[in-house]
Amino acid sequence: MSNHFDYMPKPEGWKPPEEEKPDIAEAAAQAETAVGEAAVSAPEPKKPETASDAPEQPEDSTDLERAVTRFSNLISWIFVPLMMPVYGIILIFALSFLRFTPFHTKLVFTLIVFGANFLVPMTLVLLLKKMGVIEDVGLNGRKERLIPYVITIVCLAGTGIFLYLKMAPLWVAMFYAGGALAGLINLLVNFRWKISAHAAGIAGLVAMLIQVTKEGPSAEGMVWWIVGAILTAGLLGSARIWLGRHTLMQVIAGSVVGFLSVWGLSLI
Repeated sequence: MSNHFDYMPKPEGWKPPEEEKPDIAEAAAQAETAVGEAAVSAPEPKKPETASDAPEQPEDSTDLERAVTRFSNLISWIFVPLMMPVYGIILIFALSFLRFTPFHTKLVFTLIVFGANFLVPMTLVLLLKKMGVIEDVGLNGRKERLIPYVITIVCLAGTGIFLYLKMAPLWVAMFYAGGALAGLINLLVNFRWKISAHAAGIAGLVAMLIQVTKEGPSAEGMVWWIVGAILTAGLLGSARIWLGRHTLMQVIAGSVVGFLSVWGLSLI
C-alpha cells in the first residue's frame, strides 16, 4: 500500500531514499555460521550398548575353531546357572548320607527344586523376552540381567527356606541360601561390571561337594567327584571366555563369589 507522503509536494532537490539491498554474501555467511554452531552444539549420538561387556570373539575361520565354539555353546547350556540348584540336589541325594533316603522322597524333592529353580525362572524369562524387556534368553547383556537376577534370588531363597522347614540338614538349606547370596552379590556388582553367573554357579557346586565330605558318611570316590567338578569349572570358564561372553577376571570373580558364598553359609 502506498504512503500518503508519496502524494505530498516535495521540496526542490529532494530525492527518494534508496532502498537497502540485501547483501547476499553476508546472508550466506551468517547462514553458514549458524549451521556450524548447530553442528558443534548438537549432542553426539550414543553408541548402542553391546550384549556383552567382554570383547567380541572373532568369527571362526577353521574347522577346529568352529568345533570349539560348538562345544563351548553346548557346555554353557548344559551348565546354565538355572540348572545348578537341580544338579546340587541330585548330587546331595547321590553322594551324601542322604543317599539312603527312599527313592520316592528323592524324586519329589528333586522335582520341587527343578520346578522352583528352573521352570519358574525360565518361564518368566521367556515372558520378559516376549514383552520386549530382554532381547536374549542367554542374558548376555549386563542391563538385561537385573530382573532375572531378582527372580533367581527369590527362588533360591525360597527353596532354602522350604528345605529347612522340611527338616533337611542345615547345610543343605544353606547351599541354596548361599546361591541366593551369590546372586545378590552378582546383582550388586552387575550395576557397574559384568560377572560370570556360570562360574559362580559351578563354584558353588564345588563348595557343596567339599561340604558333603564333612557331613556324615559320604559315597566312595568323593575326591574324584571334587576334582571332576573343579576341572568342569575350569572348562566352563574357558568356554565363556572363548565365546567372548566374559573376560578372565569376570570368570575368576564369579568363581570366588560362588564358592565363598556357599562355603561360608555352609559353616553355620
